[in-house]
Amino acid sequence: MDQKELESYIKQLQKAVQEKTPEVLTIMEKLKSDVVATEELLRSTRAGLVVAKQRANPNKDVARLASEIVQKWKKTVEAEKQKRSKMASTSASPPKVDKPSPAEPEKGFVGDSSKRKWETDKVNVKRTGVPTRDNCIGLMYNGLAFKSEEPSTTIIIKAIEVEQAAFDVYKGESAEYRSKLRSLFQNLKNVQNRELGPRVMSGEITPSKFVVMSHDELKSAQQKKQDEKLMSENMKNAQVPMAERSISDALKCGKCGQKKVSYSQAQTRSADEPMTTFCECTVCGNRWKFS
Repeated sequence: MDQKELESYIKQLQKAVQEKTPEVLTIMEKLKSDVVATEELLRSTRAGLVVAKQRANPNKDVARLASEIVQKWKKTVEAEKQKRSKMASTSASPPKVDKPSPAEPEKGFVGDSSKRKWETDKVNVKRTGVPTRDNCIGLMYNGLAFKSEEPSTTIIIKAIEVEQAAFDVYKGESAEYRSKLRSLFQNLKNVQNRELGPRVMSGEITPSKFVVMSHDELKSAQQKKQDEKLMSENMKNAQVPMAERSISDALKCGKCGQKKVSYSQAQTRSADEPMTTFCECTVCGNRWKFS
């Protein structure tokens, strides 16, 4: 992360702290993982002072994370100073200041990814201070982590973004908010839809789009193809004349008002949708259908 980008994140952090939004933890996680601290970089951006101030934040999670970042940056700066000192003592020429090496990316998950959960990954999901929302963040983490080898830091950041998007769209902790997140979790855990999680993690599906996708939109390309095939077969079957049709006096013809109606049923849509009933009035010949 260069100076310009770090300055941008520091401004975002100050604004988030002032407004007391959940993005504080997301930004600080980013600073912890992506910043390669140097004395010059911290001094020019005042990042060290801004983050160190958060050690007194009333939110324990924010305070803890701020302490971790400060300690990490101090160690990095001290190591750089020792390196320069050693180079100066072993060379008569003025020491060359090496450019800091880029931060090593966090290693991916190793193990049985089908059993990943925030509890076993030892991830802190208490990010909002609201139990219901924190539980939903944990739920999203478990769904996104299923069969994923992404680092835990990357997954928790995405889980927080998804929960926040749902919270905004469904106007708080509503029944619709909880129902939608449970539905998204079930879709992420669907072994027949393994492309969904990676699409969300890669950013192909943004959090704001993910939380408003319909049941059909969440399906994999293979599932959609199977549903289309089933629908086509059912439509063909429904068009074949049937030797016998049931007669019901519970159905009323909307044209002549008689209750002498024959009917048949067929599955013309996807398997999880209700069957379609085809009706014909035996008196006037009026035909209609309903689901």
